Amino acid sequence: MATLLLVRHGRTTANASGLLAGRTPGVRLDELGTQQAARAATRIATLPVAALVTSPQERCRQTAKAVAEGQRDAGHPATKAVTERALAECDYGEWQGRPIKELLREPLWKTVQRQPSAAVFPGGESMVAMQHRAVAAVRRLDAAVTREHGPDAVWVAVSHGDIIKSVLADALGMHLDLFQRISVDPASVSIIRYAPDRPYVLASNTHDGDLSWLAPKPGRRRRTRGEGAVVGGGAGPA
Repeated sequence: MATLLLVRHGRTTANASGLLAGRTPGVRLDELGTQQAARAATRIATLPVAALVTSPQERCRQTAKAVAEGQRDAGHPATKAVTERALAECDYGEWQGRPIKELLREPLWKTVQRQPSAAVFPGGESMVAMQHRAVAAVRRLDAAVTREHGPDAVWVAVSHGDIIKSVLADALGMHLDLFQRISVDPASVSIIRYAPDRPYVLASNTHDGDLSWLAPKPGRRRRTRGEGAVVGGGAGPA
């Protein structure tokens, strides 16, 4: 199967001021967030990207645009970001736009931290529904990329912290109630490869480092991992 790079958007004005932005329109990357997105784009530019999808929120579209520009500057075929609504930010309902320090006092906050599978945001969606839509979309898109571009293809999905954490939790076989153990920072890159036997999480929450090892090597067949994980860990990428 193809290789998925999950990219969180860069830091926003809401992140910097301690607000839960949610789906509030007009939330954009701040100066640092723009730099973070450019750095992530530079890392990804070592690879040709077969597909680029993004959450509809503006901060993600800005980050996806940086990735597309990085592809162009590196001489790869033009890649246009396609909006995927199933990767949108969680619908936090009445929590949206409120300060985090204020939400800390809400009884629901403890549920979100300790038992997110039971959390339903007032006037919004449940965290279970959030995970289900995101995981279904990622798996559907990954299968489509593999069919169209082959098992060596690399594609990018730009989304949000809770969305990416929920997708990683699913890939790791973790219950949603454990997903708060995962960190996903602004403009970080996490890597998943879905295989016939199971998903493989190749990296999580990375900020720096070469990604060119994900590119297929001429004349070398990539392991499908259909025969299972290598006992002892294997030799890793060349």
